[in-house]
Amino acid sequence: MAGKDRQLTLRFLAEPADVNFGGKVHGGAVMKWIDLAAYAAAAGWSGKYCITVYAGGIRFVKPIHVGNIVEVTGKVIYTGTTSMHIGIDVKAGDPKDSERHLTTHCIVIMVAVDDDGKPTSVPEWIPANADDIRLRDSALRLMDMRKRIGAEMEAHVKPSVE
Repeated sequence: MAGKDRQLTLRFLAEPADVNFGGKVHGGAVMKWIDLAAYAAAAGWSGKYCITVYAGGIRFVKPIHVGNIVEVTGKVIYTGTTSMHIGIDVKAGDPKDSERHLTTHCIVIMVAVDDDGKPTSVPEWIPANADDIRLRDSALRLMDMRKRIGAEMEAHVKPSVE
């Protein structure tokens, strides 16, 4: 049933193939994990195939070490007509203990599409408590900022006439 899974966590071990030249997990590997968790959360919420249309505010807080257990959690924090804002937290730590520390955070916007690749409606998510309202309001502020930045950029770009 669509709309039942608002949050999803992927768990796995960081592997040697994920390492960068500095001996830590490569940021590109983390970004791939973020996209996978965002897709799984969006598909679980909507019951539909979803595509990534935006990933932003990616903040790398701490490195992830090879051999760490990694937890990538995606949570629906806002829904539009066809889109879902997914808050992503990446946490990692030694698999021998239960402590996990935040390593990365971002927002990903996913859009549900039909068999022809056209956007299709998603179930509405309604905040249920103060924390949910804070997350939704944060998504709305970020959406407004992106619109303003886009308008400012368009105002500064003048088409060339040859």
